[in-house]
Amino acid sequence: QCLLSGSWRSDSGCRMVVSILSKDGSFSGSYLPGPADGDPDIFTSPLEGSQQDAGLVPNPTFSFTVRWQFRARTTAFLGQCYVGTNGEETLHTVWLLREVSDSPANDWKATR
Repeated sequence: QCLLSGSWRSDSGCRMVVSILSKDGSFSGSYLPGPADGDPDIFTSPLEGSQQDAGLVPNPTFSFTVRWQFRARTTAFLGQCYVGTNGEETLHTVWLLREVSDSPANDWKATR
């Protein structure tokens, strides 16, 4: 069974901690991008999301958003949790990052 509660690290060194996983599948926690390496501009940011009922499927889907602290950005993540034959849980995700645009003419470059 794949449950998101706990600490996760990406291949690039980003860290996600899911501190609260409710019975309805909603969760909250924190996110820290990449290795901070003492960079004062990198802050832990809050995240909120939901996970499909892990009792219904062995590899549930999930989504969460990160509201970046001290930056005008939001990132949405969508993914699935897999349990390997050895019982190890892994997350596979895609993401979209949205920055504030100064005008509708520049809207095209605000999403990565």
